[in-house]
Amino acid sequence: MRTIRVTGKGQIKVKPDMTRITITLSGLYKDYGETLRRSSDNTEALKDVLSGFGFARSDLKTLSFRVDTEYENYRDGNNDYRRRFVGYRFNHVTKVEFASDNDRLGRVLYALAACPVRPEFQISFTVKDPESAKNLLLGKAVADAKEKAAVLSGAAGVALKEIQSIDYSWGEIDFEYRPMNGALLAEKCLAEPMDARYDMDIEPDDIEASDTVTVIWEIA
Repeated sequence: MRTIRVTGKGQIKVKPDMTRITITLSGLYKDYGETLRRSSDNTEALKDVLSGFGFARSDLKTLSFRVDTEYENYRDGNNDYRRRFVGYRFNHVTKVEFASDNDRLGRVLYALAACPVRPEFQISFTVKDPESAKNLLLGKAVADAKEKAAVLSGAAGVALKEIQSIDYSWGEIDFEYRPMNGALLAEKCLAEPMDARYDMDIEPDDIEASDTVTVIWEIA
């Protein structure tokens, strides 16, 4: 059986409609139990603050959590390098998401600034329905493969018959636009009314994504 193998590429631009705030809490303590307790207390404090700005406590989702031992190097009395235990460091990465709204974003940023645990945070933008965007992307990739196959088979004087296989990588497509190069540290602000907010004027760029599929046709 003779076949032709063609790779098609799909490209789309999607307007982000969801705002994601990635929030990192961390701390270093001598005792392992104390480290876990402080991590839990800080997370609850963050939930307390966010709940005053329209979020349910369950809206704060954990992305990752880890506790690592930390050491430091020093010189002893003989000027030789030694290594000593400093403590246990926890790192808890969380997120909250909401329909894009600059007014609400300003309120969330104020909430983080008012938080006593001073978390690091990063703003990004994504889409509410990534599956629909993925399906559109794959459809464009298959259409591109079909168009290329028609050109190639016509130039070669052969006819396309049945599709024998379609190969797709099934890799994760990242529909997230990150305008910030790094995380910001929330600085505690002066006491203000709970309806206080920072004025934000952010219009995120479209999210560009691409993917490929490989299609094999039988030819005659």
